[in-house]
Amino acid sequence: MSDDENAPSGERPRAEQRWTASAFVLLSMLIPFLLPSRYAAGTSWLLPAIEGAVLLALVIVDPGRIDRPGRRVRALSIALVVVIAAGAAWAAGRLVWDLLHGNPDTTVANELLLSGALVWLQTVLAFGFLYWELDGGGPVNRHLHPRRRPDLAFPQQIEPTLAPAGWRPVFFDYLYLALTNATAFSPTDVMPLARWMKLAMAAQSILSIVVLSLVVANAVNLLGST
Repeated sequence: MSDDENAPSGERPRAEQRWTASAFVLLSMLIPFLLPSRYAAGTSWLLPAIEGAVLLALVIVDPGRIDRPGRRVRALSIALVVVIAAGAAWAAGRLVWDLLHGNPDTTVANELLLSGALVWLQTVLAFGFLYWELDGGGPVNRHLHPRRRPDLAFPQQIEPTLAPAGWRPVFFDYLYLALTNATAFSPTDVMPLARWMKLAMAAQSILSIVVLSLVVANAVNLLGST
């Protein structure tokens, strides 16, 4: 049962718990160590170390639930998303470059499929964090000052009878949005309303198409030549 369902009628639902998003930050920190070193910006440990330091700072200044307003907390949250996105962008760009120009390390089908899957997962996580942190000004603002006109329209917001009173999306909802947008290459149940959100979702769809098509095409060629 969710916090919204536990909240008495007319009382503000409790803020989102931090542990869910933190668990996926740890996953994003693990991926560079599973990929070949050339897909990491700098060294395999550089960006994960920065992510870990920023996450630790966030847990210290705003532990438990994400409900503390302030410029410092907001700056740390944005910085974390930027680092995650930078790592995903570097890995995706490097993978596409290798597939277009050739690289000895992309000539084994099984290794290529594994690397492609990890890079694709990394981009899904990055866009999930991007949507979560920017929609409606971030989780703190969505809790304290929910907007009447959101950047993203979830089904529960379009038809409030589908959810408990005061329902608001949490990190997992944005991760699901990123996953479906990366597989369907278009909005599914969540509609982008703000122009910047439409641009972000379009960019993710294009990136996902490029990565998946190049990885699958090259893997099929490699398997066919064996």
